[in-house]
Amino acid sequence: MPDPTTQSNYEEISTTDVELNWRVDFVEKKISGSVVHILKVLKDGVDKVVYDTSDLEIGSVDVAIGEGPWETAEFSTGDVHVVMGSALSITLPHPVNVGSDVRVKVAYATKDSKALQWLDPQQTQGKEHPYLFSQCQPIYARALVPIQDTPSVKIRYTAQVTSVLPVLMSAIRVSPPVEEFPRGGEVGEADVTYEYKQPVPIPSYLLAIASGEVVYRAFQVPEGKNWTSGVWAEPQLIDAAWQEFNEDTPKFLAAEEEITMDYKFGVYDLLVLPPAFPYGGMENACLTFVTPTLLTGDRSLVDVVVHEMTHSWFGNGITHADASHFWLNEGWTTYIERYLQEVLYTPAHRGFSFLIGRKMLDDDLELYIDRPKYQRLQIDFEKGEDPDDAYSSVPYEKGGNFILHLERALGGLDVFLPYVKHYVATFMGQSITTQQWKDDLFAYFSDQTEAIKVLDEISWDEWLFGEGLTLPVPVEYDMTLAFESYALAQRWNKSRSTDVSKLDFGASDLKNMDANQIIVFLERLQSDSFQPLPKTHIDHLGRIYGFSMTNNAEIRLRFYQVALLDPGSDAARVYAQEAANWVVGNDETKVVKGRMKFCRPIFRDVCAANRLLAIETFEEHKNAFHPIARNLIAKDLGIYAPA
Repeated sequence: MPDPTTQSNYEEISTTDVELNWRVDFVEKKISGSVVHILKVLKDGVDKVVYDTSDLEIGSVDVAIGEGPWETAEFSTGDVHVVMGSALSITLPHPVNVGSDVRVKVAYATKDSKALQWLDPQQTQGKEHPYLFSQCQPIYARALVPIQDTPSVKIRYTAQVTSVLPVLMSAIRVSPPVEEFPRGGEVGEADVTYEYKQPVPIPSYLLAIASGEVVYRAFQVPEGKNWTSGVWAEPQLIDAAWQEFNEDTPKFLAAEEEITMDYKFGVYDLLVLPPAFPYGGMENACLTFVTPTLLTGDRSLVDVVVHEMTHSWFGNGITHADASHFWLNEGWTTYIERYLQEVLYTPAHRGFSFLIGRKMLDDDLELYIDRPKYQRLQIDFEKGEDPDDAYSSVPYEKGGNFILHLERALGGLDVFLPYVKHYVATFMGQSITTQQWKDDLFAYFSDQTEAIKVLDEISWDEWLFGEGLTLPVPVEYDMTLAFESYALAQRWNKSRSTDVSKLDFGASDLKNMDANQIIVFLERLQSDSFQPLPKTHIDHLGRIYGFSMTNNAEIRLRFYQVALLDPGSDAARVYAQEAANWVVGNDETKVVKGRMKFCRPIFRDVCAANRLLAIETFEEHKNAFHPIARNLIAKDLGIYAPA
């Protein structure tokens, strides 16, 4: 079945290379210019090319066949589909057959693009210059460029981008060298053209651009590596960003190569974006985008970098064929990310990571109880169905647990890790389906009778298509690092009938616990085996441990979830306002929490306690959020999709 989220005719003729020529206009808030597609004809008799577009203003279209000249081409844009946008249909001068060379050039401009967020200077750290960044996953590349917007098509690209502010892209920079980037008073003074080249074919959702006042600092890369690595950030954040990521990022990447194969993209840089970025990270090729909420000062949240880096093999390298198989990207990435915790630290850290993820999985399975198809790993999306409606931890955590279950069933890491290397070597550079992966797994173990017997006994349909609030089989984790968290939660649970003035809790309770153990402690307080704490105890909890003022957003989120657990309680009525202020930056942080991991659950919990407060807060501050987050928050609150 073709990709249900695209209107393009990629199965007849598909793009292999793209040439971008753009101008970034911060005044009009648009990107304008042209794109040249170099195409491969897959069937005989093709008489048109169809691209996905969304809110693009098409100026002109030219086509060249073989060595022939450019010719003006007839084109039309179809009716607007609320999810898929408008199909741009381009008539070829004559039908073409397999082996023909076809080039298509489209002049166009973006307009209110869902893929782009334009930030005013006040929304940046420096407060002096505007900022632009893109987010094309899952299906928003069509709002940036006319393209066959499906992960089944992989493209190389070159780009020439002119902007008054420095430009970064998901590619290798050709010019200018970083030493010649505008700095200080030079920033914003004159147009500069930036050239990039991405020689490794990537899916369209990895097209990425950012433009703003950014500076670079290199990481210390191990000797003998043929890749470079470093971090980009606004000048005000570059010191903190380098301190947060320098020690671990090159070490993580080198460890990944041992598990899989050599890193293929040449450059692995991080870009710390302004806080409106809707994700923890986005694995754009060569340039991972990350949220500033990772900058805790203690490197406690660098696991997000491990996850995004792992996508270099599982996602960017081996890519899901369409949204129905998205779990292949995220499930495999989560599994390998967790294995790296064992390699770099201890087996207990691996189990602990799965435990933390399990809470998110349980919450999201509950969230989709009225839409159970989104509880599946492999989702049968209907034509034009919005894959963002299914965005949750399910493909990550259920997928990671499934592969963990396979590892254990087949005999453990000694048996399974050689298959991981085989899997990467076999499918690197391809876009695949779940069935292709399953067939390969069986083929790899085909000469091992016991392994095939094990695979035959796996509940495949239950794992891939099963619905409900539990996994098909129980999956146990190493609980060593959770014991202290659970014990402290039990003490608090037993204290609920005691006056807080007589309680013996203190800051020293946390002295031997890291940030993740504190997270598990707060999540344990939300478990079904405990009743919500009374307001007096929640006040005490926030005060003595500093949870109500912490800059660690992961901990702050869980504290508010504890406070809002019973939406009808006195605690929820008070903390709903505090949580609402925190998520929009109307508090001591002065920073919006644009990451959907934070803003969506907070708005949902505030809405449960005080619907009017949630809606009024959202309406007042909605433009501070990325268009993707804005749309999903509106759906969560049951109100109109915002403009």
